[in-house]
Parts: sequence; C-alpha cells; structure tokens
Amino acid sequence: MELPRRSVLLSLAGLAASACASRTQPVATPFTDEEIVPDAVIPLWPEGVPGGVPAGLTEHVVYRDNPFGRVDRAAHDITSPSLSLFRPASPDGSAILIIPGGGYKWVVIDKEGFEGARHFSGGGATVYVLRHRLPHQGWSAGAEAPLQDVQRAVRVIRSRAGRDGIDPSRVMVMGFSAGGHVAGTLATGFDAAVYPPVDSADALSARPDAAALIYPVATMTRPFAHKGSRLHLLGNVPTDEAVAASSLENRVRADMPPVFLMHAADDAAVPVENALLLHASLRAKGCAVSMHLFETGGHGFGLRGIAGTPLEAWPSLVVAWGRAKGIFP
Repeated sequence: MELPRRSVLLSLAGLAASACASRTQPVATPFTDEEIVPDAVIPLWPEGVPGGVPAGLTEHVVYRDNPFGRVDRAAHDITSPSLSLFRPASPDGSAILIIPGGGYKWVVIDKEGFEGARHFSGGGATVYVLRHRLPHQGWSAGAEAPLQDVQRAVRVIRSRAGRDGIDPSRVMVMGFSAGGHVAGTLATGFDAAVYPPVDSADALSARPDAAALIYPVATMTRPFAHKGSRLHLLGNVPTDEAVAASSLENRVRADMPPVFLMHAADDAAVPVENALLLHASLRAKGCAVSMHLFETGGHGFGLRGIAGTPLEAWPSLVVAWGRAKGIFP
C-alpha cells in the first residue's frame, strides 16, 4: 500500500516539498532541505519480507555530520524495504531506480538518494529510491536479501506503470558504491529465483533496461575489494566460492542490459580497479558498456561539492548515454 504524501511529510519531520529542478539545470544549483521530500513511500513487501524479520532488529535513521551543512541521513537495521517515489512535473515516460550506497552496513538516504532523485525527476524521469535490507543481519536469505529487494523493486515499478505514467521498457537502475554492487547483482542476476512469488507483480521481469554504476563496489577479491562491503555481505571468512560468485566481473552475461560505469581514479575507498575489472569482463562478453574515469574526485560525492569541477559533468553523461539507449526521449 502506497503511503500518501501527507504521511511522508509527517514521517520526515514536516519537510515541505517544492518544484522540481530541471535535468538540464546545472548541478551547482543548491537544493534546500525542504525540497528533498518524496511524493510517496511504497512498501515492497506489503505482507511482510520473505522469511520474516530477525528478532531484535529495529529500523532507525541516523543523522550524520557533513562539510556541506546539509541533512545527511542513513537508514540502519532496515526491516521494511521500500521505494521513495519522486514524481516529475512533466513525465517523459522514463523511470530510474536509484540505489544509494552505505557499504552494506546502512543505506544512505539524502546524499546518493533523494538529492539525485530530485535532480533527475526534474528532467522528466519518474524516480524511485530503494531502501533495501542489509545482508549481515540474520535474514533467512543471507547475502541474497538485497537481491530479493531489488528484484522486487523493479517488478513493483513495472506493475505501477499505468499509475505512475512510465514505460515499463524504459527502466534504468542507478547504483552508487555498494548500491552499485546491488545494481550490478541485479543486472547479472535478474532472473535468479531468490524468492517465491507473492502477487501478480512477480510475474513481471526484473531485468532493468539499463544499469548505471557510479563508483561501484564490483569485486570482492583482494586487494581491490571494499573491505566493509565484503565483510557485511560475506562475513569474516568467506569461502573462495562465495567471493567469486559475488564479484561482478565473474557474473557478467551476454544478455544483461547495457552498462554505464563512472569512477574517480583517486578513489581511496573503492579502488578504480573495481570499474576496470568489470569493464574488461563486459567487453570480453561483448556487452554494451560505456566507462568514464575522472582523474580526481575520491569517493561518495554524489551531487555534492562537484560544482566547478570535472565531476560536474557526470549526471549529464548519464543522461546522454541513457538517451542513446532509449531510456530518455
């Protein structure tokens, strides 16, 4: 059941919504905290998550300090996976599923989620921000819990095509950091049978039509694996088989959607080799892939602090690529 806008406003401490910014508008244009409010929140599993919620787990939101003086929240111990919906003023039929990062320890809300949703919805895309479960917290599905949620998310989005004014054949997934690993796992495992169908939405395809992976966690192999993501996905002493199976470069398949990769070469948290290894595997399989590497930028910037730098171009690069792939008109 979709929660109405009034409920969303109340749950976000009364933040008020305002008009969308244009996709063509420079990302330097500041957003205020009052602008970053979803139009609705859509529960993924209205009858409860597969296998039930582990005992003692209570979802909560943590407010974090940041150098931009912005609201910066992270969702911890997620028990109710959901989609936060951002409707455009003038829908163009495209849809974007944004998956923020958080190292599989939490899920970022604002920096890589709501801010990007507001930006891309301003150009006509209907944007959904995923809040998925975390694999290390006792779920019966274990490491597959995020894949259950992201598969379900794409199917729910397609089931709402008429209501939300989208074309179900123009759905892009956009993942940041560990969210890029979730997006890549979906792009390579969209047809994996990881949960029993719960309603008519599960008869729909979970294959996205394009996948944009922004400074993604890709490999779980050392020395290039992101330590935190590997730990929270696979545990302290994962088997060689588990490491190989969860490394995106080993999961590439010829029938996966086209991929956009973006990374900064000086990323000290998730080494650029994550993108390079995945790019090489995609090319070897003959998959459609575009890659953009920036000399500097570090990790986890999203839309913050990029004005006046080469990084300012990345949202426009995604849009141009998405246009070429038929996602955007």
